[in-house]
Amino acid sequence: MGLGNRLWRGHLAPHAIIAGGIFITLVMISLCATVLYDARLDAMDRARDTSRNLALIAQRDIERNFELCALSLQAVVDGMRDPAVLALPPRLRRQVLFDRAATAKYLGSMLVLDASGNIVVDSAGDVPRQGNFSDRKYFIVQRDSPNAGLYISDPFSSRLRNGSPSIALSRRLSHPDGSFAGIVLIAMNLEYFHTLFAGLSLGPHGAVSLIGRNGIMIMRQPYDVRTIGRDIGKAATFRRFRTAAEGSFSETASIDGVRRLYYFRNFPDLPLIIMVAEAEQDIYAGWRRRATTIGSLMIAFALAFVALAFLLGAQLRRRMRAESELELLARTDGLTGLNNRRTLGEILDQEWRRARRTHSMFSLLFVDIDRFKAYNDTYGHQAGDDALAAVARCIGNNIRRPADSAARYGGEEFVVVLPDTPPAGAALIAEQIRAAISELAIEHAGSEYGRVTASIGAASWAPEQDSDVTAVIKATDEALYNAKATGRNKVSPFWQDKKG
Repeated sequence: MGLGNRLWRGHLAPHAIIAGGIFITLVMISLCATVLYDARLDAMDRARDTSRNLALIAQRDIERNFELCALSLQAVVDGMRDPAVLALPPRLRRQVLFDRAATAKYLGSMLVLDASGNIVVDSAGDVPRQGNFSDRKYFIVQRDSPNAGLYISDPFSSRLRNGSPSIALSRRLSHPDGSFAGIVLIAMNLEYFHTLFAGLSLGPHGAVSLIGRNGIMIMRQPYDVRTIGRDIGKAATFRRFRTAAEGSFSETASIDGVRRLYYFRNFPDLPLIIMVAEAEQDIYAGWRRRATTIGSLMIAFALAFVALAFLLGAQLRRRMRAESELELLARTDGLTGLNNRRTLGEILDQEWRRARRTHSMFSLLFVDIDRFKAYNDTYGHQAGDDALAAVARCIGNNIRRPADSAARYGGEEFVVVLPDTPPAGAALIAEQIRAAISELAIEHAGSEYGRVTASIGAASWAPEQDSDVTAVIKATDEALYNAKATGRNKVSPFWQDKKG
């Protein structure tokens, strides 16, 4: 019999070692794939952060220049209302009205037009150039809308500067009675935006655009004169730009068919949208090189490991057995730091038997995060893990007595064991835990409360000598179900006295 047992083991061992080697190899390949996948996500996150930073840089530069233009326009409006300024000789009046704004880089014409659209004051010289601009939209809007304020036009070809592509910022001039007296305008060369965007590094297939909220393209890098002034209001990407103040998403561009990660920001005080988009092929270029290298090395290592499994089978089997035993001995949940389910079973059994001996009240809480699956689906598993850890800290912070304990029961459910605790005390602790979780104010778009909340079932029991702990577990679970069924984010108590 002993010889047969040894033969059986000798026959089985090679197969077990080979199977173990293959299994471990698959695990290593899976871990490698997980790491590479996480690296891919990290590459996307880094690209999103880079796009956001570039958009902020461009936005602040544009806002600063537009603010200077707006102040210059207002200064001219105020000057045109001052009889003393109007009475000055043309040269002095021009210097007073336009100061140094007319010499700023990328600024074109700075003009005052009368009510008919004719140039009456010109920053370019003491004698105004000839021209009528009553057909321009920036004139028509100011003429027809007394409260238009600062108006930013769509791109146009300048008539005074040989068709140079420009946009105009304009303000209305009014007579004392409020009637239309003309406009003040500054023409800004689109070369300013071209130069600004050209300095942003987005890879060979990246793009950055400035778009009016009406969907008109003001500037796009890479530059193509055919895209300037193009209406993209019906494009899927533009519709996404109007859904929020800022955000990011992946989409295929309607202009060139390249799939990009888009980051967009709506200017808070200007009718403009800045969009920075990095092509996915550029985002993942470095990752693909690393993935190819690491993947090739991992495959080679996996094949070598399977070959060595014949020699290392015994040692590997002992190591796996030791690791398995260590895992069985583990008593805490790795994510939350609370007791795990196995330890919970021991605590429940111990405290229940003690409560029976001492005839004391035994309380139990079931804490369940509301709509946690929806939270995971919306924000991702990493955010879900962070939420679980935060909830666990709330629970731990609200049970102070040494005899009280908490455990992660599974998934998003936690159990709190409260020995020698009457119903009122259990309800108080449960409410403290519920409030603390709600006060975390973790955003949860899928919840009716807009934040992460928890429902809590509470049960208090005076165990009899022949009773079983499953009764209080069942009662607590029913209380939790009631809390869920009656609105969530609440404590539902259940208790039983010795007569019940």
